[in-house]
Amino acid sequence: MKLTDLKNDNFFLLAGPCVIESEDMALRIAEEVVKITNRLNIPYVFKGSYKKANRSRVDSFTGIGDEKALKILKKVGETFGIPTVTDIHETHEAAMAAEYVDVLQIPAFLCRQTDLLIAAAKTGKIVNIKKGQFLAPSGMQFAAQKVVDSGNDNVILTDRGSSFGYSDLVVDFRGIPEMKEFGFPVVLDATHCLQKPNQASGVTGGQPKLIETMCKAGIASGVDGLFIETHFDPANAKSDGANMLPLDQLEGLMEKLVRLKAAL
Repeated sequence: MKLTDLKNDNFFLLAGPCVIESEDMALRIAEEVVKITNRLNIPYVFKGSYKKANRSRVDSFTGIGDEKALKILKKVGETFGIPTVTDIHETHEAAMAAEYVDVLQIPAFLCRQTDLLIAAAKTGKIVNIKKGQFLAPSGMQFAAQKVVDSGNDNVILTDRGSSFGYSDLVVDFRGIPEMKEFGFPVVLDATHCLQKPNQASGVTGGQPKLIETMCKAGIASGVDGLFIETHFDPANAKSDGANMLPLDQLEGLMEKLVRLKAAL
């Protein structure tokens, strides 16, 4: 897969569940999103974490097993003929995950981890780097440069908001055009930027009712793509259900955003 595969007159979409819970759920979500994106001519990458490594509590759900989840991601890609993306957390995971997916994602908290960025770069896969909540948009040029200097210029930069106090995030939309100046596609993560981290319960909250607002603002500010976590039953999702978009709302949202993009 190449970055050019994501380019047309529309934005592209990275979407799927927070974490792979089962083969059935992954295929069910992918099938629905593929129908929507094919009809609307939106380049689509299926997203699913094969494991979660940054949970608040040790008893939080982290996954169904690395190899099992990665094989499901590969099956999704082969079944629907679409690229897939998953996040990695340690250097040894890069080569392993690269055998199953097309895009390696660097979590926001790890965007400054040089060895992780280099390991991802050396796989030759597209590397999607999420901007740290603690990092100014200007700082992302150095994260991207680490990948480029390692021989891989297939980089995507994703904004997921900045820390605002202890339990909130905000998106500074001035950062979108600023990061675009670095020459890489820029994505807005419209679900994680609405998280409410550091809750007393140890379970992250969210504001999913504002996902449409954030997506519209992202398109208007010039993003190349959107990142949306979605689930057919967010209330019972095993991870990050509080800020996911219900799957049955995705089609209507995409229709509005395609019209907005065409009007710009």
